[in-house]
Amino acid sequence: MTVRIIADSACDLTVAQAEELGVIRLPLYVRFQQQEYADGIDMDHAQFYQKLAECEELPTTSQLAPAVFADVFAQVTQAQDSAVVITLSGKLSGTYQSAMLAAQEYEEIYVVDSESVCIGQRLLVERAVELAKEGLDGNAIAQQLEKEKHDLRLCALLDTLTYLKKGGRIHAATALAGELLGVKPFVTVEQGEVKLSGKARGMKKGNRMINDYIAMHGEVDSTRPIALAYSGLSDQRLRDYLADSEDLWRDKSYSLTTVGCVIGTHAGPNTVAVAYFQKSE
Repeated sequence: MTVRIIADSACDLTVAQAEELGVIRLPLYVRFQQQEYADGIDMDHAQFYQKLAECEELPTTSQLAPAVFADVFAQVTQAQDSAVVITLSGKLSGTYQSAMLAAQEYEEIYVVDSESVCIGQRLLVERAVELAKEGLDGNAIAQQLEKEKHDLRLCALLDTLTYLKKGGRIHAATALAGELLGVKPFVTVEQGEVKLSGKARGMKKGNRMINDYIAMHGEVDSTRPIALAYSGLSDQRLRDYLADSEDLWRDKSYSLTTVGCVIGTHAGPNTVAVAYFQKSE
């Protein structure tokens, strides 16, 4: 029996990356006004940020319906395989509940709420792939992910408050004051929720805030996956961060990727994000 790994597209694996890992990737849908696009299929990340820059009203994303999961689960079980499903945080989307509802009809389908999103969720997907290659069955993989997700850390430095303002997450006056002062919001994912954890004046101070966060949350576990990401059409902010943080990342292996539509809608372009597992005690 093969263990199949399934994830929604909020994990920000591209179609090609998912195929390379053997992951079944289920696309969320992004709606710009009346037009809907399948994430990563009808619209890639670059096209998303181009449209985001042009629109006045923020796009929306829709959760996956139980029927979408049920169709995939039926195919998996017909092949006499099992599956581990890793969804974005249940506190950010109803996708986790949809997967749970669909899984009730199947014995060999195991659903894990990542309690994360974006590259944080991606790291759990990559760990699931590693564990499957080690020969663990679906139940054992799901149990291991439930333990390891508590070691997962995800933080991001945003370039602007504009998109948080557009999404109604902060008051317009607060956003204006922040822009005038050059404030860079620092956000983290804590227990499945996105939290505004600080503000820095300027990118240099913001880069230090990322590294201070890492220092406060234990040593980076280099034996498990690490990911760094940027949003928008340019990776310049990420390259600047890496140049400022050479001592931290010099001897570590990590993947570089882009932030997709789920977080990108509210973060906007020029965000730098870091996800890793801290060393277990």
